[in-house]
Amino acid sequence: MNEIKKFGTAPVFFTAISTILGAILFLRFGFAVGTLGFWGVIMIVILGHLVTIPTAMAISEIATNKRVEGGGEYFIISRSFGLNIGATIGFALYLSQSISIAFYVIAFTESFEFFFEYVKNNFGLFLPRQIISIPAMALLSILILTKGANMGVKALYIVIVILFVSLILFFLGTTEYSSTTSFNLFNAEFRNMDDFFVVFAIVFPAFTGMTAGVGLSGDLKNPAKSIPFGTTTATIVGMIIYVFVVYKLALSASAFDLTDNQLIMAKIALGGAIIVPLGLAASTISSALGSVMVAPRTLQALAGDESFPSSKINNWLSKARTKDNEPFNSSLITCAIAMFFVALGDVNAVAEIISMFFMVTYGSLCLISFLNHFGSSPSYRPSYKSKWYLSLLGFVVSVWVMFKINAPYAIAAIILMVLVYLYINSYHKNRKGLESIFANAMYQINRNLQVFLQRSGNKKMSSEWRPSVICISKDSFERDNAFKFLNWISYKYGFGTYLHRIEGYYSKATTIQAAEELAKLVHSYNSIENHTYIDTIISPSYTSAIAQAIQVPGISGMENNLILFEYDKETQENLADIIDNYALVTAGNFDVCILASSKKLILKKSDVHVWIRMHDAENANLMILLSFIISGHPDWKKSNIKIFDVCKKGQAKEAKKQMEELILTGRIPITENNIQIIEDTQEISYKALINEKSKDAGLTIIGFNGENLKHEKSDLFSGYEKTGTILFVNSHNEKELD
Repeated sequence: MNEIKKFGTAPVFFTAISTILGAILFLRFGFAVGTLGFWGVIMIVILGHLVTIPTAMAISEIATNKRVEGGGEYFIISRSFGLNIGATIGFALYLSQSISIAFYVIAFTESFEFFFEYVKNNFGLFLPRQIISIPAMALLSILILTKGANMGVKALYIVIVILFVSLILFFLGTTEYSSTTSFNLFNAEFRNMDDFFVVFAIVFPAFTGMTAGVGLSGDLKNPAKSIPFGTTTATIVGMIIYVFVVYKLALSASAFDLTDNQLIMAKIALGGAIIVPLGLAASTISSALGSVMVAPRTLQALAGDESFPSSKINNWLSKARTKDNEPFNSSLITCAIAMFFVALGDVNAVAEIISMFFMVTYGSLCLISFLNHFGSSPSYRPSYKSKWYLSLLGFVVSVWVMFKINAPYAIAAIILMVLVYLYINSYHKNRKGLESIFANAMYQINRNLQVFLQRSGNKKMSSEWRPSVICISKDSFERDNAFKFLNWISYKYGFGTYLHRIEGYYSKATTIQAAEELAKLVHSYNSIENHTYIDTIISPSYTSAIAQAIQVPGISGMENNLILFEYDKETQENLADIIDNYALVTAGNFDVCILASSKKLILKKSDVHVWIRMHDAENANLMILLSFIISGHPDWKKSNIKIFDVCKKGQAKEAKKQMEELILTGRIPITENNIQIIEDTQEISYKALINEKSKDAGLTIIGFNGENLKHEKSDLFSGYEKTGTILFVNSHNEKELD
C-alpha cells in the first residue's frame, strides 16, 4: 500500500493558484475594467484580499499550531467550533466546492467559442454548451475516480504550465489602442461606482480559490509547512498578477471593447486566437481539477465525524480505497453532483449563494484565529503568527461583503445554515464544542471585568445592591431546594455560587470524589435552565468550609454579599450547625438567608408571602427585594407577591400608608390588594397567624435578627408546621428600594 501522506508544498500552491487564476480572470476581468475603470477594479482586488489575505494567514497560523488532518478548512473549523457547527459549515463548504466544479467545467466550454461560432456560421446550428461540458465532466470524473489525486496533481502541473504561458503571451501582446492611448496610472478612471458591488459579485469567485489547496491537508507530508507557505504564496502571487492583468487590460482596449467581448484577452495576447482559449481551457480545467480533488476529501471528513444521520452513509462515504487511500465513494458522489449542475448548463442562479458559503467559511476561519489571539491560551503556540487585528478585519469584511453582494442571499444562507445546525444537533445532542473556542476569550473578558469592577468598587452606591450568593451544602443529592432557590435568584438579577461540600481532608481520594460528584451535579442540572455556578469544596467541618468560601471573590466580579443556609424543616438536620456559624458569617458583614426545606412541594403557581413585623425595619426591604427577584424567574410567572405587615394596635392606617409609599417609590410590582395590614392584638401568636394565612403559599419569607437567634436558638425556626418551605431573612443593613 502506498504511503498515505505523499504530497509536498507544490500541490497546495498549484491547486490554489490555478483556481485563483481561473475562469473569472479570463472571462470577467475585462468586463470589470470596462465597467469600473482601472482604479475601480483595483479597489475590488484590494477589498477581495482584505478577506483572502487574513484568511490565508489565519489558516497558516492554525495549521502550525496543531496538525491539520483530512478535510482542510472543515477540519480546522470543526475542531475549533465543535463538530456540530463544524458540520454545518462543512456541508455548505462541500456543496460550494462541488458546484464550483460544474462552474469551472461550464466556463471551460467558453474556450471552444470558435467551434460553436463555426458550426453556427456554416451549418446554422446553435449547439448547446453541454455537448462539450458533459463529456469534459465525464472525462474529469473518470480521471479522478480511476487515478485519484496523484494523477490529478500530475495533470495539474501540465495545465499550470499552459496557464502561465498564456499569461506571459498576454502581457507580451500589443494592440492598436495601446499605441495611441494616453492611459497611465495618474489619469486612470473610476467609472460607474454605483455598480461596484454588482461587479464585485461577478468577480469575487476568482478570490475563492485561495483555500483550494488546504483541502489536500490529509494527503500532505507536512501540513504545518505546506499549508502556510503554499496558501500564502498563492494568495500574494495571485494578487500581484491580478493587478498587472487589470493594468494591461485598461492599457490595451477601450471600455466598450472590454465590456462587449468576454474574450478580449484573445485580442490582446500574442497569438491570442489560439493561446488565450488554450489558457482559458487550462485555467478552468485546472480549477475544476483542484475542486474535484478537494471536495471529496471534505465530504469524507464530514462522514468520518458521523455528520450524517445514518451510520451506513457515514461508513460508506468515509471509506477510502485500499490501494491508494483515495476517497473513492465521496468522489463518486461529488462527480454526480457536479454532473447534475453541468447538465443544467447554467449555475449563475446559485453562483452568489456559493459565494455566501465561501464567505461564511472564510469569516469563520478568521474568527477562530481572532478568538485564539484574544483568548491567549498557553496551548496556542503557532510557529507562524498572524495579527489579531488582521483576523478581526477578515471576519468583519467577510460578513459585510456578504450583505453588500446580496443581502437576501446572505440572509437565506444564514437561515439555511441555522436550520442545518438544528437538524444536526437533533441527532447529535451530546456533541458539544462551541464553548471551547470562546472559553479562553471569555476568561480574558471576565478577568479584565473583575479587575475593573474591583477598581471601581469604591464608587458603588448602596442603591446598586444586587445579591451575590454563596450556598454550601452536603445534601445536594438528597434534596435540591437550595439549588433551586439559588437558581431563581441567579436567573436575571443576581449571581449564585453553589458549593457541594465533600466532608473530609484534602487528599487525592477526596479530590477524585469531588470531581466525580461535580460531574454528576452538572449533568443532573443540565436538564433545567441553570444560571448558577456549581463547584465543590473539600473540608473536614462545616465551619472551615464556610470560612474558606466567604473569603473567595464572587464569580460575577463583585464580592459575595449573601450566604444561603439550608436545612430540613421536619428533622431540623443541619440547623444546629447553621446557628453555630451565624456569628462567623455576620462578622464578614454578610446578609443571611436560611431556607427551611419542607417535604411539602413548593407550588410555584401559588403566591410568595412576605411577613413583616415592627422590628423588621432592616430586613423588610431585603425581603421585598428577594421576593421581587424570585418572582422574575419563569417558574413563578403565575404567582403574585403578597405582603403581610403586622403592626401595633391602632397603627394600621399609618402602616398601610408607609407600605404603599415604599412599594410605589421602590417600583415593586405589588398591587394594593396584595398588601394586608394586620394589627397585633396578642389574641393569636405571630407563628399561628403565619400558619393560618400562609399554609397554601408557594414560598413564605420571614425576617429574623441576631438577638432573637442568640436567645431562642432553634426555637426561633420552630412552630411553622402548617406552612411549606420558608425563607428566613436577616439583612446586615437596610437596603434601598429607590
